[in-house]
Amino acid sequence: MAKQSGVFTPETFKFFRDLSRNNRKEWMDANRERYQQHVVEPFRMLLDRLGPVALRLNPHFDVSGRTGTNFSRINRDIRFARDKSPYRPQMYLLFSDERAQSRDASTPPGAGDGQLYVGLAAEAVTVGFRIYGERKSWLGRVAAPRTAEQGKWLKRQGRRLRRKYESYWYSSEKGEWTKNHGWPVSPDEWKRLRGWIVRRKMKPAAATKAGFPDDVARIFRELLPLYRFTSSAEWKP
Repeated sequence: MAKQSGVFTPETFKFFRDLSRNNRKEWMDANRERYQQHVVEPFRMLLDRLGPVALRLNPHFDVSGRTGTNFSRINRDIRFARDKSPYRPQMYLLFSDERAQSRDASTPPGAGDGQLYVGLAAEAVTVGFRIYGERKSWLGRVAAPRTAEQGKWLKRQGRRLRRKYESYWYSSEKGEWTKNHGWPVSPDEWKRLRGWIVRRKMKPAAATKAGFPDDVARIFRELLPLYRFTSSAEWKP
């Protein structure tokens, strides 16, 4: 039996390094084939491998393969960004609940905006859970109030996961986002919370191994309780 190869290769990370040094349209146009071969195609292969895993975790996860839904956009919207470089030298594979994407003001929410994700950049690989939102979002209306009764549950999750994972969260201070390290567990912290990320950071070589999709699946399973706490209407401790 032939040995299974890795999804990504060192060329993926070399592309991101080169893009960081040559972040302009002319260079990207000349290297579009490299981008397709070493970034787009491997990410789609990873989706094929992880899609069934994601659906077992949540049958409502969107696995359609659309850019902006499963794949982050490499083009940067520079209209309101401080960074005016036209491209992002990283890519993400994202799994989010399709019910959260399609709801509107008249639809009772069935799921929050949390995501399980894989991210690749020039010098690092990250795998984890994240959620962002304002006070009127699911994060502010549903997830945050749960901490008033479930602070102990969150502390247990912190004890279970903090040795393996980095956790940090964002608050909005006078219109500016402030990064806070650690586990947000108190109701006061959650009132100010605008984003929460729990992730494992790895070296690029980790993504070139044949077992990388299995490693991602294991991380997703370990972080699933956090996703459910912040994004599932049916969550129970």
